[in-house]
Amino acid sequence: MMQEIGIREIKNIKIGNAENMQAATGCTVILCPDGAAAGLDVRGGGPASRESELLKPAAAAEVIHAVLLSGGSAFGLDAAGGVMRYLEERNIGFDVGITRVPLVCQSCIFDLGVGDYTVRPDQAMGYEACVNAEAGNYRDGNYGAGTGASVGKLYGREFCMKSGVGSYAVRIGELEVGAIVVVNALGDVYDWKNGKKVAGLLAKDKKSFLCTEDEVYKSYEVVKNKFVENTTIGAVITNARFSKAQLCKLAAMTHNGLARSIRPVHTSADGDSVYALSVGLLAADQDMVGTLMAQVMSEAILRAAESAEAAYGLPAMRDMQV
Repeated sequence: MMQEIGIREIKNIKIGNAENMQAATGCTVILCPDGAAAGLDVRGGGPASRESELLKPAAAAEVIHAVLLSGGSAFGLDAAGGVMRYLEERNIGFDVGITRVPLVCQSCIFDLGVGDYTVRPDQAMGYEACVNAEAGNYRDGNYGAGTGASVGKLYGREFCMKSGVGSYAVRIGELEVGAIVVVNALGDVYDWKNGKKVAGLLAKDKKSFLCTEDEVYKSYEVVKNKFVENTTIGAVITNARFSKAQLCKLAAMTHNGLARSIRPVHTSADGDSVYALSVGLLAADQDMVGTLMAQVMSEAILRAAESAEAAYGLPAMRDMQV
């Protein structure tokens, strides 16, 4: 029997948010102090990422110590330095003799056009997110990496909507699977359970929706130098034991949850990236867990839209009467 649990109930991880509300940017960290086997699957054409090579099966590193989801586009990659400092101070990382080197992977969304583009997540904010993870401050909505997130951006800021960071986790017997996702998509967001559009591209009246897919189909003219200002990034976490190669496959299966909930998705104007983390020793079937991860991710995407509040001149799902 499937039971909903809080994402922070999964053991061996700590999750924290830090943000600058005025500048509309922030970061969300997933700390794995004991190390976590991890995989990554990137489907978008414009990712901003750090240490992604570590997660290829051929790479020597068997575990990582944190995943950082961040705003700031490529500028926000500086924030991982603060996570590394926090972990090194606590003697967490890969032992190289003279110190321990924390292995921190990171992906960023583009939120520079929402608030103050000159303010980006930096080392101080990354460190703050770690402190907040110890205090257990994670929450869905306009927080952390979701602070400046938005969706439905085909026609620019004037017709897009506010989104945020969302999470969802379940337990089946002893198996636990959870997802955290920052929804900052070019496309529209749909309720995976009934197919209803819940957020995305607004019509001119700002009270109803256009369908991004239908709008895209109006022209097949080649668009050169397409501006990459989107990206949905997230992580799935399980207490089941898997290898790095298996986790890369699980991350790939989790993308089915994005495809179910966001349309269009995985475009050249997105940087869609999913991490998969194993933080336990439970034996579980890979295909069953991958199928569940996709479903949990779909629900986390929905909750990112549901929990978002209107901000920075952008309406949210809760404001729409459609």
